[in-house]
Amino acid sequence: MTEKFAALHPDKQRKIINAALQEFAEHGYEQASTNRIVKKAEIGKGMLFYYFRSKQELYRYLIDYSLNIVRQHYLQRIDTSESDFIQRLEQAAHLKMDAMIDHPHVFQFMGTFLLTPENELAADQKKRIESLQRLGEEKLYKGVDVTLFRDDVDVEKAYQLIRWAIEGYQNELKTRFQGQKMTAISLEPLWEEFYQYMDVLKTIFYKSKG
Repeated sequence: MTEKFAALHPDKQRKIINAALQEFAEHGYEQASTNRIVKKAEIGKGMLFYYFRSKQELYRYLIDYSLNIVRQHYLQRIDTSESDFIQRLEQAAHLKMDAMIDHPHVFQFMGTFLLTPENELAADQKKRIESLQRLGEEKLYKGVDVTLFRDDVDVEKAYQLIRWAIEGYQNELKTRFQGQKMTAISLEPLWEEFYQYMDVLKTIFYKSKG
């Protein structure tokens, strides 16, 4: 964080950050408009460039900010002592949902990274993204009890199918509630539905307990 921006009141920081995250998430780096950012943040354009010398500097700041949020508020909280792969993903889904409710624009912005031109990313940021990806893989797979899976199941393919199923469910929910505030939605019935789908996956891929 730039020293000047760090000295700004936290509420004003969040307003600028959220406006910028939303703009880049919706329009991508090239088409993002600093004019729209300052209008949404309710600040003058000169003030934005007082804190960030260019659109590129602002974008790189947002990358660092988002990586920190995802690491601290999502990945680092996944408990790898849970050796049941599906239950670990259930836990991860809860944590991700909580983080998305608290920081909705961060996760929308994160989806733009793969479309970011290489020259818009600093070398250290490329390394941080790779490090975050490795942490994610470790948090999901380290210490998983593969003996829970049926003997005739290819475990690696099962991992991927289960992840696709969960990601597909999460994307379906995003579509279903697009435009609504997540804080206004009752999540309890959704989690009940989610657990039912997880039980189906266990029936398909795991050995029978009987």
